[in-house]
Amino acid sequence: MAYTIDRDSTSQPSLSEMTQTALNLLDDTSDKGFFLMVEGARIDMAGHDNDPAAHVHDIIEYWRTVQKVHQFVHSNPDTLVVSTSDHETGGLALGIDPEYTWHPRVLNQVTKSAEQVCSYLFRTQKQDVTEVIEDHVFPKYLGIDNHTQAELDVVVDALQVKGGDGRHKACKHAIGGIVSKRARVGWSTGGHTGADVGLYAYGNQMHKIKGNMENSHLGTLLMQYLDVSPSQVTKALANTATRQLAFFHSPHHDHD
Repeated sequence: MAYTIDRDSTSQPSLSEMTQTALNLLDDTSDKGFFLMVEGARIDMAGHDNDPAAHVHDIIEYWRTVQKVHQFVHSNPDTLVVSTSDHETGGLALGIDPEYTWHPRVLNQVTKSAEQVCSYLFRTQKQDVTEVIEDHVFPKYLGIDNHTQAELDVVVDALQVKGGDGRHKACKHAIGGIVSKRARVGWSTGGHTGADVGLYAYGNQMHKIKGNMENSHLGTLLMQYLDVSPSQVTKALANTATRQLAFFHSPHHDHD
């Protein structure tokens, strides 16, 4: 699934559109209720890439998705929706020193994710890279019309990193780093952090989900709400033959 900032709306539905369709289908075909899990996975990937523009676009799309679910729950008050995350990624901070301010308009000018920008650069002939960065990447994709030599150098240097995975990561962090610095956005890591994450609930029995809790306790509450037993499911799966379907996992998505 493409980043929201890169998505072609004529060929790929958005997360909120897919969620609305899933809710409509399940509501029309299930007379016993249903469980639906929706994941805004690209938020995590943008955090790994330290790409603030892609990050905020997918967060906003997730908000749109939550709004769709909220509307469904409002019309079906016997329904519970829970929104949370399994971890934070990137160690995002706004208003890094020395200014203690940040500039969101910088992100609004970006039109491509770092992932797409780097894929474009890797397809560019080596002798044309500098010209392409200056004439296309900076002004058209990143909204930068006053780039510095240092910003140009950091992208060119990243493209020289040996090894496919390392080069992709270096390029994405270089592109994201330029945008982040101009927006005064900071990152502490390209991995996961131990920061607390938000936990939100709305609808039937939402009063049971509040305050700080261990993530495993949330699972227990949901099992109680759904009246299901993991031991019964485990026993049923143990007697069921399964096979793993072949799939392709891009080596350029360094996420979990």
